[in-house]
Amino acid sequence: MTTTPTVSRATAVAARATDLSKVYGHGETQVVALDHVTVDFRQGEFTAIMGPSGSGKSTLMHCVAGLDSFSSGSVRIGETELSTLKDKQLTQLRRDKIGFIFQAFNLLPTLTALENITLPMDIAGRKPDKQWVQQVIDMLGISARLSHRPTELSGGQQQRVAVARALASRPEIIFGDEPTGNLDSRSGAEVLGFLRNSVRELGQTVVMVTHDAVAASYADRVIFLADGRIVDEMLHPTADGVLDRMKAFDAKGRTS
Repeated sequence: MTTTPTVSRATAVAARATDLSKVYGHGETQVVALDHVTVDFRQGEFTAIMGPSGSGKSTLMHCVAGLDSFSSGSVRIGETELSTLKDKQLTQLRRDKIGFIFQAFNLLPTLTALENITLPMDIAGRKPDKQWVQQVIDMLGISARLSHRPTELSGGQQQRVAVARALASRPEIIFGDEPTGNLDSRSGAEVLGFLRNSVRELGQTVVMVTHDAVAASYADRVIFLADGRIVDEMLHPTADGVLDRMKAFDAKGRTS
């Protein structure tokens, strides 16, 4: 399904980028990573971001998640405008309202699985909601692994712990950067299923950057970027549909 490059609908919004640009360098070396992007990420929805290498998909996620600065435009998490925040306020917002899942798991090896899950809240001096954390742990099927350290867990189990850590504080939005990139297909499918269930059963909002058409098919919609711009959107994606769209990008790139 093709829409206009501005992707937006009248519903509750967890995060919003408006006329967002990111430029690296100056003069002849200038690179436009994001070119006036406007997009909403709606509450209770799983969105995948895709595009060819260098399309700006990771840059978009990093800017919206407050991990990277932007050159112009606006980014809001809920009602909070990121550009108005000082570094300490931005750090607090990321800690309190945003969850992150990375390709490399990023678990601390000296801590148990449960300690890794509650670590962000421990650092913030907040007591975990035990009932919520247990619900997340049960959904992810890691109750029997809570006393294990990362080296005692498989890659899939480590990523489940990382997902639980992202969900444990009930953030307004979770960002995943190729979250299944280091997993085999079976473990990857399990983690993607858990992310989808967190949206459907727990009302979570998830935004995921991926290059994998199968991974994207778990999302409610896919946003496609090319040359720093949103060029297409697909609702209720299938792996074949996403793959065909990406092949069209590749073909266009070869002929341009």
